[in-house]
Amino acid sequence: MADVVAPQPRSRNVGVKRDHQGREKMDSRADKDMPRNAYTSMFESFRSELDEHHDRRMRIGKVSRDVTALSKKIIFSLQRVRKLNQPLPVHIQSDVDARLKEIAELLATIEGDVAGMNRYRYPLICLEEFVEAISFSHYLQHQKIITFEEAQVVLPVNIALTPSDYVFGIFDLTGEMMRFATAVTALSGSMPGRDAKSPEARTILQDMQEVSSILQICPPLGGKPGTWSKKLGIMIEQVCKVERLGYGITVRGNERPKGWMPDMNEPGGGEGYQEDVAMD
Repeated sequence: MADVVAPQPRSRNVGVKRDHQGREKMDSRADKDMPRNAYTSMFESFRSELDEHHDRRMRIGKVSRDVTALSKKIIFSLQRVRKLNQPLPVHIQSDVDARLKEIAELLATIEGDVAGMNRYRYPLICLEEFVEAISFSHYLQHQKIITFEEAQVVLPVNIALTPSDYVFGIFDLTGEMMRFATAVTALSGSMPGRDAKSPEARTILQDMQEVSSILQICPPLGGKPGTWSKKLGIMIEQVCKVERLGYGITVRGNERPKGWMPDMNEPGGGEGYQEDVAMD
């Protein structure tokens, strides 16, 4: 067993760092007395560069988590909307604007950290959630999918939006469209987007089918291996759920009590429909 060295009394005004056995740690200033050679300064610059890299990554990661949380709050507010292709209610619009202002303030703190090549060195997963939020807001108001250029304009800071940020955000948008369709259909008894004055109006189901068709023929764009196929499978399943919802309303609507919520896991569900929609 190693001998424990008792600390020596020192002045109360001087702090001493010790290890778990009580031995005094070497002062960092003693590094100046260590021998140096032609490579010392080079490795010291490497150390400084790595320290800056880790500090930058920590700042970006923290801001990314905060922006993701704010984007989710925007989506939660938008899910309280009950009408499609109309301006947002005033209280919801003010809530969305306040969240977007907070997001702008957070992203402004790391704008310099993700400039140039650093934009591709540090992943900003929060932008996928941000695109999902603004695209859902745009769809509720205009019943159209926001374009890549429009999404870049809405981004409140000078940070480049990558194609994978945009496409993965649209993938996630289909999930919010599915939840919106389920809630509104249960309350109104009809698929959102259908208008009695214009029977030819597009429904949210038709929009989801069109988005699904486009994304299925789109080549994979970035992301981790397997992310594209996973999101693609989830999107197809979500479209199938809304298709079953439309079937239940159209064919068996009169048999359902008012306020009935569809059971997405009922027999004859997604597995049978998967074959019709999935690509080889």
